[in-house]
Amino acid sequence: MDISNLVERDFPTVTPDTRVSKLQGMFQETGTKAIVVVDDGEYLGIVTLRQMNVTHRDPDAKARSILWHPAKVDRDEDVRRVARLILASRSEVLPVFDDEELVGIVSTDRVLEAVQKFLGVLTVEDVYSDSLVTVGRDSTFGEALNAFRENGITHLPVAENGDVVGVVSLSDILDFTTRAMDKPSGGSSGGFDVSSGSSSPGFRSAGGMGDRAGELERMLDLPVVDVMSSPVATALPNDGLDDAVEQMLEDGVSSLIVLQEDAPAGIVTKSDVLEALTWTGESRLPVQITNVELLDDISRDEVVAMVEGFADKYGGLTILEANVHLHEHDEKLRGTPLIMARIRLFTDKGHFVGTGEGYGASHALHLARNIVERQLLEGKTHDETKKPPSDPDEYWSKVFGWWLTAPPRRR
Repeated sequence: MDISNLVERDFPTVTPDTRVSKLQGMFQETGTKAIVVVDDGEYLGIVTLRQMNVTHRDPDAKARSILWHPAKVDRDEDVRRVARLILASRSEVLPVFDDEELVGIVSTDRVLEAVQKFLGVLTVEDVYSDSLVTVGRDSTFGEALNAFRENGITHLPVAENGDVVGVVSLSDILDFTTRAMDKPSGGSSGGFDVSSGSSSPGFRSAGGMGDRAGELERMLDLPVVDVMSSPVATALPNDGLDDAVEQMLEDGVSSLIVLQEDAPAGIVTKSDVLEALTWTGESRLPVQITNVELLDDISRDEVVAMVEGFADKYGGLTILEANVHLHEHDEKLRGTPLIMARIRLFTDKGHFVGTGEGYGASHALHLARNIVERQLLEGKTHDETKKPPSDPDEYWSKVFGWWLTAPPRRR
């Protein structure tokens, strides 16, 4: 299945000089997940809720300062690859192009609407995250922001006496992260990152003991119950994944708390469902190699093993797709050509790219691998992990090919 029928051609656009305060209003009024930034009809990038919420945004800042550049997709792209790219780009919306022309956007919700009827062969238990990060009802907004940053999550349940009484999501904190502060005279031109407590250039703050810094501190001390969504939408482990998706779409929520014996056992999100679309029955990771004939001193199997080694070496990393590009330069050393190698990984932790040049493919690939490894070390996070399958053979036979062949689940 391709995404040609899923492309939304009516989408919000702004110019690069649009103020953050206006972007905030557009997000809240339209409920959109992303806003496209264009300049004289030329696509520049998008602004997503994640970019708006990463730190306190100066309401007078311009859209050009918070641009995000997710993967671009063709209008006839396969839906599974789109799911991979949405996860890797950490964006609920991707721009869709026909050749070089922007023709629309494709969103997580449209993908889920299209595949929902096929998901009955899976249950919530197959995909949900059982590492549940929570904050207490008495926690402050500042503590919630810190939990978002440290755990790399987008949904934070609020617990009281063993029960989940609410959920805070990135969209719930939008008003805080773009809220205008009173502007006293004087003060520093530096900024304040509410998620880390550190200064950030480009964001206004009075600094020191100024009135605006005091206002930030008071807001960080607000109880988290002031911004959480309640009541909580729930699901059971044996609920069909199709039913769970239908509930999220109908209720306008992006997560469900999973209950086991009336106690919270985990959480299932739209991203968890998207990840199910990327599963295959292949025993080895598919690695796409461009110009494979340039592998003169290293085999294809060795390249695949090198890529698989990233996941083995950095625990908790799931590689969704890997691309290796090779290019031969005219320069040679003792008959061995200078090769440029680029390794591109799409993972559940983000998008990583390493490029190296060396005499021979093996030398170039090892240099590119070293760069990717440094990126993984510097950007490593401890996201929630999925439950490992108890029976791998049964697990893969269940999900392999579900996408086109699975009959509806019996009700």
